[in-house]
Amino acid sequence: MEFSLELTAEQTELRDWVHGFAAGVLRPAAAEWDAREETPWPIIQEAAKVGLYGFEFLANAWSDPSGLSMPVANEELFWGDAGLAMSIAGTSLAVAAIFGSGTPDQLAEWVPPCFGDEANPAVGAFCSTEPEAGSDVAAIRTRAVYDEARDEWVLNGQKAYATNGGIAAVHVVTASVDPALGSRGQAAFVVPPGTKGLSSPRKLAKLGLRASHTADVFLDDVRVPGRCLLGGKDTLDARLARAREKQRTSGQASMRTFELSRPTVGAQAIGVARAAYEYALDYARNRVQFGRPIVENQAVAFALADMRMEIEAARLLVWRAAWMGRNNRPFAAGEGSMSKLKAGEVAVAVTEKAVQILGGAGYLREHPVERWYRDAKIYTIFEGTSEIQRLVIARAITGHQIR
Repeated sequence: MEFSLELTAEQTELRDWVHGFAAGVLRPAAAEWDAREETPWPIIQEAAKVGLYGFEFLANAWSDPSGLSMPVANEELFWGDAGLAMSIAGTSLAVAAIFGSGTPDQLAEWVPPCFGDEANPAVGAFCSTEPEAGSDVAAIRTRAVYDEARDEWVLNGQKAYATNGGIAAVHVVTASVDPALGSRGQAAFVVPPGTKGLSSPRKLAKLGLRASHTADVFLDDVRVPGRCLLGGKDTLDARLARAREKQRTSGQASMRTFELSRPTVGAQAIGVARAAYEYALDYARNRVQFGRPIVENQAVAFALADMRMEIEAARLLVWRAAWMGRNNRPFAAGEGSMSKLKAGEVAVAVTEKAVQILGGAGYLREHPVERWYRDAKIYTIFEGTSEIQRLVIARAITGHQIR
């Protein structure tokens, strides 16, 4: 079989289609929604109308056996604007949780409400992080207790920094069923629309991704039907039994979701970095100082060369991890974490260099590089900080429980 890194005709068409939406819809609206710091429902609805927001789009992208359609689409979308793109893509994390832990029946029941429809779009939220359990997923305190008489699960706790938290039609919540087992005693639950006891008092104000809704979520005696336990009770009971007997289990709910999504998150970071690089390159070609374009200065040209090189290197790591994940290849050396770590740190470095190349102009809001600089930082923090990614990689390559 011939080896090739060239995109197929279908992948190229997908890339160009998403790029067109990003350039025509997201870019013109980005500054306004960043300033408003509100959920851009008209933008989400526009994405739904063209078929970019919905389960069918995700399913088609995921069905690509190369694994590349998802990162290719996300890079283009986030090239347009990270805040608006996250308002579109944020639901996919809840969908990934349902897909990763749920049964086919649960997938059919709960994924469509995550998106709503073209006339009335909705969003989904994945709620894992807590005030005392961010990187340390095993420290989750939210509890789920089974009420056998009513076949209901009762959830109590607090979740932090949830994308679409409180405004979502469907919340997917990770909770501890057996705290003594740590992360192996956790499960994921769907909280259906309108369930009593779930509340979110306010939207959090953020450095970047301001068009994407982020909030804390409180669960006060939230009762959900037994069928809302992703994977079902028989599967959970069997997994808990193995964990209590010190047998190897398939892992816990939050980490399965993050493993599925890390290459895609890396692709998002690459999109932000590429936007900043392209803007800085164009600026340097046209900005004249001392009688010549500043791109002719070696310091500026070398900075641009480094930016381009790092973006290309990060993309290759993302593509490899995406292919491995799609084809069930084990991340024996932490390849999923490598891709997210490299892409996130590249996004921060490239956007900072873009601001520097623009000089004083880069610090002003009339140029988008300051927004991209703010947006980039989250990629070294959420879905596993850079430090946690290094820990995952170190454990994988050494075989030791590095702490």
